[in-house]
Amino acid sequence: MILDNLRNAARYTSLHPLLKQAFDYLASLDPATLEPGKHILAEDRLIVAVNDSTLKPIGKARLEIHDEFLDIHLTLSATERFAWKSRDDLQTPSEPFNRDKDAQHYDDAPETFFEAAPGSFVIFFPEDAHAGCIGEGSIRKIVVKVRCSNE
Repeated sequence: MILDNLRNAARYTSLHPLLKQAFDYLASLDPATLEPGKHILAEDRLIVAVNDSTLKPIGKARLEIHDEFLDIHLTLSATERFAWKSRDDLQTPSEPFNRDKDAQHYDDAPETFFEAAPGSFVIFFPEDAHAGCIGEGSIRKIVVKVRCSNE
């Protein structure tokens, strides 16, 4: 997992061939003109979701994992709280892995919580179980799904 400000994104582009394209796209956006919904930057490899979401209490947050994609969460409008736990330490799946959604949820308690202020991003790799949108009120955020393999 990586937590940083978007202005430092260039430090991480060498970690994956698609991260430069993803961060260039995020840096070019005007949050005031963003349309909610899914935007495809590279078919089945780089997918952007602009979300207006209601934040939820800690007790409603379920940890999530992915196999094929890493996530970049960019907080736009409010401070967002996240939960995290190492995937290796998970024990209680709440459903089978959904290959179509590349996701599985767990009922395990998180190991740690942290906050991301507007302009901050978090990268969650497949080894990072995570939950976002924790707090009160509503939030506008972007989640970029980046395919991990080059297949």
